[in-house]
Amino acid sequence: MLFGKAKTEIPSPEQALPGRGERPFPIPDAHRVLGTPLEPPFPDGVEVAYFAMGCFWGAERLFWGLDGVYTTAVGYQNGVTPNPTYEEVCSGMTGHAESVLVAFRPEELPYERLVELFFAEHDPTQGMRQGNDVGTQYRSGIFAADDRQLEAAQAIAAGYEGDLREAGFGPVTTAIEPAGTFYYAEPDHQQYLDRVPNGYCGLAGTGVACSAEQTPK
Repeated sequence: MLFGKAKTEIPSPEQALPGRGERPFPIPDAHRVLGTPLEPPFPDGVEVAYFAMGCFWGAERLFWGLDGVYTTAVGYQNGVTPNPTYEEVCSGMTGHAESVLVAFRPEELPYERLVELFFAEHDPTQGMRQGNDVGTQYRSGIFAADDRQLEAAQAIAAGYEGDLREAGFGPVTTAIEPAGTFYYAEPDHQQYLDRVPNGYCGLAGTGVACSAEQTPK
């Protein structure tokens, strides 16, 4: 998923591509694996979380297999350009991260468990990259749907950073910030690794366990 030399600085609104007023493509009505809708409204009791951890293909597969997940989708988030395309995001001129929407039932799967998995399954210390995937679209991010999610993610990150430093890693570079508009990605990207089971997956954790019970160090 690396196309040439990717950009590593988020463009200003003046620099960013203009985008468009509406989504330029349809998306599937149902999840290929779960059979549930990709777009809200979701049933009562279902909450939404958003995670960016490099290439969104492998990240989505990580989450759709969890008990308590209602649906997942991939898209572009916390950038500048409205309704971007994949090619535009790859140019580095939209500012978006490749993000995964996770709709989940918190009584079965607490939000804190999703954050633990997020931190454990990629390297949150790499800045604008994950492995060989370089650019703003591959940055690590937790885009919180509300204040409670924001506070929980910040607390877990603070504790995990201490363990990472003890293991020889640098500081956590994950952006933990309120969720901006989630722009759904093209149909071919939705549940890509179900369609192409041996397709590219760039996920690689640090080997350092993450627990919501950690305390800041």
